[in-house]
Amino acid sequence: MPVVRMLRQVACWMLQSRACGCRASVLPSRLLGTSSRQIPTDANFHSTSFSEADQQRVLITGGLGQLGVGLASFLRKRFGKDNVILSDIRKPSEHVFLSGPFIYSDILDYKNLREIVVNNRITWLFHYSALLSAVGEANVSLARAVNITGLHNVLDVAAEHGLRLFVPSTIGAFGPTSPRNPTPDLCIQRPRTIYGVSKVHAELMGEYYYYQYGLDFRCLRYSGIISADSQPGGGTTDYAVQIFHEAVKSGRFECNLKPDTRLPMMYIDDCLRATLEVMEAPAESLSMRTYNISAMSFTLAELAQEVLKHIPELQVTYNVDPVRQAIADSWPMNFDDSNARKDWGWKHDFDLPELVTTMLNFHGSESRVAQAN
Repeated sequence: MPVVRMLRQVACWMLQSRACGCRASVLPSRLLGTSSRQIPTDANFHSTSFSEADQQRVLITGGLGQLGVGLASFLRKRFGKDNVILSDIRKPSEHVFLSGPFIYSDILDYKNLREIVVNNRITWLFHYSALLSAVGEANVSLARAVNITGLHNVLDVAAEHGLRLFVPSTIGAFGPTSPRNPTPDLCIQRPRTIYGVSKVHAELMGEYYYYQYGLDFRCLRYSGIISADSQPGGGTTDYAVQIFHEAVKSGRFECNLKPDTRLPMMYIDDCLRATLEVMEAPAESLSMRTYNISAMSFTLAELAQEVLKHIPELQVTYNVDPVRQAIADSWPMNFDDSNARKDWGWKHDFDLPELVTTMLNFHGSESRVAQAN
């Protein structure tokens, strides 16, 4: 039988490797004997899976979250509308459905994920499926399944088919014992949320697959991401998006964190550009697999003060949620992203004044259209 012959070959290769003192690198067991085209156990995916000149075929999982739709639109400008496939387990809006390819994809269904990669000749995979910090604490078992089991499926599929894999991490990957001001790329990480624990797990598993199987894994620790055209997704930094919605809509905003809570933040345009830049960076320029990236750091009071310059009548009150406050107090106050700036030229465009002006211009114009209608 072909499978038996293949297993014998692998066994012989391993014995030969031990005899010569070489390190044996064998793909996870479920990747062996599951495809009509077997993968060499010494394959070097990050350098041989595809040519840099090839047109990439992109899959985005968890695409209907805060970042997926914006990333799809951004990447379609780079690779073409039909080469970027958005996926989720939810039904998309008509606008999203008509903007480019969309398919159903459940990351907990390994066979379904594998079929999508094969049938669509995927070369790059952006794995955005996750339950965020506050939502994850309310449903730990589901967060464990989506954030950890789903990641394992994605890692195995990416390794089997030689994909370049991007998995976002977060400021939540750090904990109260991490240095907070600033937080470097490499330091102690002991998060106290299932979201943070799962992201540390993702960072380490991705690095393990890179060294053990040659998987081209790349990861950015995002700051709090502020987006004009998406709704908050259940994260601790949602206030930085909600304040703009409420400022234009009602002129009143109640925040669930203390006014002196300081966290690193980034406008979504900077975030999406950084994501593409690290994916396109030459492998030899990367000194690590996971990088911090940031643009600005501000307190709630500083954000509110900047918004008040544009909307003086805004009323800001505070009703502290102890769960979210405890999460925020365990996170970095400032990110040290000097390695990203040095290795692959990361540079942000938006500081706090530009961020506030952009957000209010978007929501102000949106509000005027709604009133006219």
